[in-house]
Amino acid sequence: FADIGDIIRGKDLYGRNNRKRKQLEENLQKYFENIYYGLSRTSTRGRNGVKDHYKDDAPDYYKLREDWWALNRRDVWKAITCDAQGFDYFRHTCGDVKRPSRTNDKCRCPNETDQVPTYFDYVPQYLR
Repeated sequence: FADIGDIIRGKDLYGRNNRKRKQLEENLQKYFENIYYGLSRTSTRGRNGVKDHYKDDAPDYYKLREDWWALNRRDVWKAITCDAQGFDYFRHTCGDVKRPSRTNDKCRCPNETDQVPTYFDYVPQYLR
């Protein structure tokens, strides 16, 4: 999960296939350029604020990527763990080892505070 965040934020250390990496980076730049222009067009109150906040961010949009990831990480995690139907890679369980309980169709444990694993974001990628 943290690797996805690294890729989106432009901090991925993957260097095996330079052609694919460059293509991925170019695609991400296009996506975030579209997000930037969408934000600067739709928000009348914040139009100048968006432009000022991200004025030196093009063409890589690293600041926008960081902000986007901070706002959307929870939805990405839900998509990975809940919406991947028919896959048992993520076990939908709550509780601890002694008393696990199944989440059934809700895909969430009652305690909403620890649903997204943020602790890997602060570990350097080469140590994961």
